[in-house]
Amino acid sequence: MSLQTRAVRYEELKPCINAFIDSRSPGSDKKENFTIIGPGVAENPNQHVHIKIAHGFNIGGARQPANCLNSQHSHLTEEVFVVHHGKWDFVTGVDATDGRVSLNSGDIISLPMDIFRGFECIQGLPSGAHKGLGYLHAVLGGDDPGRVLWAPKVFDMAKYYGLILLDDGSLIDTIAGESIPTGKKPMLVTNAQQIAEHRFVDSDALNQYVIRTADFDWQSNTALSKFEGVCEVSLIGGDSTEEGIVASKLGWKHGFVVRALKLQAGALIPSHQRVEEEVIFVHQGSLSIRVDGETIQLAEGDNFTTPIGSERSFSNLSDSESVCYITRRGDNPISPVFSS
Repeated sequence: MSLQTRAVRYEELKPCINAFIDSRSPGSDKKENFTIIGPGVAENPNQHVHIKIAHGFNIGGARQPANCLNSQHSHLTEEVFVVHHGKWDFVTGVDATDGRVSLNSGDIISLPMDIFRGFECIQGLPSGAHKGLGYLHAVLGGDDPGRVLWAPKVFDMAKYYGLILLDDGSLIDTIAGESIPTGKKPMLVTNAQQIAEHRFVDSDALNQYVIRTADFDWQSNTALSKFEGVCEVSLIGGDSTEEGIVASKLGWKHGFVVRALKLQAGALIPSHQRVEEEVIFVHQGSLSIRVDGETIQLAEGDNFTTPIGSERSFSNLSDSESVCYITRRGDNPISPVFSS
């Protein structure tokens, strides 16, 4: 299998503009949703999945202009966001009144299952091909992350604009002439008991789920950062004595870990193997990856999933610093085995 089939280029992302029940609601009708790896949680069966290989987690993305929001909802698995472009606000509570926190490029947030959340692009890129747009890189736990639980008012707004969510998680578009199939029923509106099972998280508490780039605890003595010009930091996950990793403050079990690598110009991580899934997201700069004798170049915003057990090496061939975020399956990934 060519390495190109395991890469999803930012410039080649295929969006869905009506992936969810709130896609016609004012303020939410300009968002683009991307399912990059795994089935995701889209309610539109026409959502394009770029890579269908099961990883134990899902990789997705959201691209939006300023003042475009994702309505209040919760998930059945952990949800992690890395801000790639723009400034974003994350808001908690079924009515979006509990707490609010702002994140900028490179910042990361992890939102547990029992919290209603929404997010809004506040400011997009100031220039370039994607001027005015912000982009979030997202990780959801599990091969099947289940369905979205929406705040009650989202159902009412959706129905007004011709969208009905069915109990099997699919959408009916009445404006397009669709009707509820025989034997199917609309999804029940989220009730008071379901709402009560969610936590109240104010702005101070919400900040505890955030790590800002200024607070990254870069290490230079981990299994990967012992090489010149390389630093590593754990962002999601606990201690790993085997890898020399110090636990993140977002260290509870997610079913996956997220770490960041920073490579100075000319830096190299030599050939090694991994026994679990590994998805590399390039946030800044560029990265050259060599896998079993084949080389692929990644640019900002690109994703790449490395074949399990393959020999891989990473290098920064550019003149500037590169930063990538890496997601691996499991709460305790095995230390890499370097070639002799």
